Amino acid sequence: MPEAGCAKIRAYMAITRDDLAHLANLARLQLSDEEFDAMQSDLNRVLEHFERLQALNLSGLELTPHSVDLHSIWREDIHVRGLDRYDVLAGAPEVQSGLFLVPTIIE
Repeated sequence: MPEAGCAKIRAYMAITRDDLAHLANLARLQLSDEEFDAMQSDLNRVLEHFERLQALNLSGLELTPHSVDLHSIWREDIHVRGLDRYDVLAGAPEVQSGLFLVPTIIE
């Protein structure tokens, strides 16, 4: 059950019909009455969940940058020499001035 201090937060954080109408307008949403009521209910449940999270006593817990230990699954970024330009161009059907020559697709 939320504490008395949370009741003030809930009144402040509740999504009103006017708030939701404004958000729907900004997002260019056309909601039916049923969708509007469901959206308002869903958003208010999300905000209530955040209120419960804010009410948790976290004093004494060590701060961590992430909730789990992270390590990179990718290999090190090692510079390797690429293909030789002339070898690559040797396999091209048409070359002009040291570049691939491709058909024009935009006039």
